Amino acid sequence: MADDTTAPTTHVFHAGDAVLQCGITLTDARIVYDVHGTPNAARDNVILFPTRFGGTAADNRYLIGAGMTLDPGEWCIVVPNMLGNGVSSSPGTTPAPLDGPRFPLTTIHDNVVLQGRLLSEELGVERLALVVGWSMGGQQAYEWASWFPDRVARAAVLCGAAKTTPHTHVFLEGVRSALTCDAAFAGGEFREPPLRGLRAMGRTWAGWALSQAWYRERMWRGMGYATLEDFLVRYWEGIYLSRDANNLVSMIRTWQHADVSANERYGGDFAAAMGAIEAEVLVMPGRTDLYFPPEDSEHEVSLLRRGRLLPIESVWGHYAGGGRAPEDVAFIDDALGELLARTPAA
Repeated sequence: MADDTTAPTTHVFHAGDAVLQCGITLTDARIVYDVHGTPNAARDNVILFPTRFGGTAADNRYLIGAGMTLDPGEWCIVVPNMLGNGVSSSPGTTPAPLDGPRFPLTTIHDNVVLQGRLLSEELGVERLALVVGWSMGGQQAYEWASWFPDRVARAAVLCGAAKTTPHTHVFLEGVRSALTCDAAFAGGEFREPPLRGLRAMGRTWAGWALSQAWYRERMWRGMGYATLEDFLVRYWEGIYLSRDANNLVSMIRTWQHADVSANERYGGDFAAAMGAIEAEVLVMPGRTDLYFPPEDSEHEVSLLRRGRLLPIESVWGHYAGGGRAPEDVAFIDDALGELLARTPAA
């Protein structure tokens, strides 16, 4: 991220009792969000940048900063924390009777509906110049463009998808099972963190997030790890040991249910949900991404009115969209600049 002397401000949107798609009412639903910059008088400089699996608003700062396309001096960038991530309403922060394993399924659609209210009720924003997101953030970008076609001028999907494929569903079952098979998980009723399950989850995920080429070139050394085992222990196990197990399961369920057509308007008609998008959409898959491969993105772009496919030519796999490699960040930043320079559809 470029140097930025303007720190973001953090806010809480209290949405009250929100009825979710699963039919359960989430009491005192809360979306915690950061704001970089200030809305202009016309409220037409607002960009939405939702978070990804396991990420918080702070993790999105790699694309925000002075001198970058998402410059807070020019744009107002709103970064809402996803439900279940431990900052907004989540299993680990919600009181009984919806605490822990009793926390209800929250869908990408539920997140976007609450974000729509946040923008209208808190910021007086009805139309976005851009909605952009990486991974599950990209799923939210697609959902925004489909559910609110008149509120989105442009969308950018970084290593994401409009619908979770069966292959990705199975991959997520594997990492979830690695966690929940630990006897200490106790069906989510754990008193102490299920450390064996969390470590196993990290090691399982390590083989999916980065490409075969990345491992073949031993790129963990450039991250400061002496050996592959050093990388697995200190990086991957370290990530998951710091997270709440029920929050992780909640976010996996959200991911597995992602589908822009799974709502009362489209009734499962995926082509209709994609065809309803009026925004200009830039879809940027990672060339070596193992869970959102370019082939899936090609199909989605074929269903869009104004879609453009621009793969990120990187060995960083899924992480190509997440700010790990400076050259990938620069490529994404340039593409976002070009997208924002285009005159949006009326």
